[in-house]
Amino acid sequence: MKLYVWKIAPNPRRVCIYLIEKGIEVPTEEVGVPGKPILDPAFLERAPHRRVPVLELDDGTLISEAMAICRYFETQHPEPPLMGADALEMALVEMWERMSEFEGLLAVAESFRNAKRSFAGRALPGIPGELAQIPELIERGKQRAGVYFDKLEARLGEARHLAGERFTVADITAWCTVDFAKFIEIETVEGRPNLARWRDEVAGRESIRATA
Repeated sequence: MKLYVWKIAPNPRRVCIYLIEKGIEVPTEEVGVPGKPILDPAFLERAPHRRVPVLELDDGTLISEAMAICRYFETQHPEPPLMGADALEMALVEMWERMSEFEGLLAVAESFRNAKRSFAGRALPGIPGELAQIPELIERGKQRAGVYFDKLEARLGEARHLAGERFTVADITAWCTVDFAKFIEIETVEGRPNLARWRDEVAGRESIRATA
């Protein structure tokens, strides 16, 4: 078994944080090209969707997408429950995790990949060939992210973590989104005291410090 990662990217980091929280050790291989914002061409030839992370099982099966990989391990290692312990918690975890990915992480990524010169011609991950950046999406991504961070502020005024009292994969995805936003200078916690409280608390976790 091996986990292919690009450690500077938020999606592989989601899985790495999850594995540390679980106490699961999996051999990893860095597939980013040193000094360049690209993935190793040899990896791209094997990866079914040309993105990281990818988990390769002993029989050669390849599993991509961060939460799919986490689900694979959650089924085998249910404790501690990072995807929910009962029907209600599972639903809340999935609701906030999906919201954090689609409304938060993808919004930040939209702005990032359309703003950075190093991603010129590669405005979306996993797409072979040229794909032009769209400057108008820089500001739109920031606006979308702002709406998401306001939702976090409201929710974290009600609960310690996104799905309740327990730290879960919803918090992992939200953390990676908040941390990723600094690369395009999106303000996350100013004027949002509940989000600031949560950020500071989560920042102290071993899994977060180990993947910084």
